[in-house]
Amino acid sequence: MTQARAASRSARTAKRATYSVEFCEREYNARAAIPDHAKIFARWAEHGALTRRSRACLLDLPYGETSAETLDLFPTRHDAAPLLVFIHGGYWRSLDKSDFSWVAPPFVREGIAVAVVNYGLAPHTPLEEIVRQILRALAWLYRNADRFGFDAERIVVSGHSAGGHLTAMAMAAQWPVFGSDLPPTLVKGGFALSGLYDLEPLRYAPFVNVDLQLDAVRAATLSPAWLPPATGAPLYTAVGCLESSEFKRQTRLIAQRWPDNFVRDVPAPLANHLTVMDEFAHPGSALFDAAIALVRGH
Repeated sequence: MTQARAASRSARTAKRATYSVEFCEREYNARAAIPDHAKIFARWAEHGALTRRSRACLLDLPYGETSAETLDLFPTRHDAAPLLVFIHGGYWRSLDKSDFSWVAPPFVREGIAVAVVNYGLAPHTPLEEIVRQILRALAWLYRNADRFGFDAERIVVSGHSAGGHLTAMAMAAQWPVFGSDLPPTLVKGGFALSGLYDLEPLRYAPFVNVDLQLDAVRAATLSPAWLPPATGAPLYTAVGCLESSEFKRQTRLIAQRWPDNFVRDVPAPLANHLTVMDEFAHPGSALFDAAIALVRGH
């Protein structure tokens, strides 16, 4: 049985809720629930631009053939540093790596190189291709580690919201099938923030599914909760205490479905769906400390 068919079967046989449009719009439309979301996005973009002006970085490195397949690399001064890969959110259809350059400096100061990845956006790019693009980015980073001075054997993936989904999909990837030169354990760990692991509810959320066009089969096969993880790599999660009940359920679900990988859910008591990202890159916060521990293998 293929992985996609197994996922579809798992989703069909699992106990599922009945979703209404009203419920899914309320629970998953995070921007509508955060009145100052536009100010947060503007702040992120401003801080990102300042970071690129003031920090050593390699911008728009191509990892694939399309214009969207680029990444920014923030190196350390030390050879063979671990690498933290960050994947932005935006429901797979908005935002840009440039909005998140500010994530890198706190980790670079800790001796951790950071790559911030772009990908094609829906509806122009189907979600299946977005997943493949993330895999291409990680494969490219693995193959070019010596060139850029980080350790190919210490690559950890992180992401927020849709990026949390893509983080988990990377942990479920069968890397030797994707490339014969790639090891099964290419990803050494994952940190998913406010991730989406069961895409079934999004079928009933017109604000996003107008672009994703998910049906029952695609929702199941693209849901990491219904896929087996590829290795025993550790997974950390976080979800803001001010987030909706569904985002909290999504986080509980991946912990239940991936018990051999799940390490812990890191509390974010004052965070909403967006400000949880601020906590992730804030030195001294519980999320930042957990990310450092994950990358260092503690």
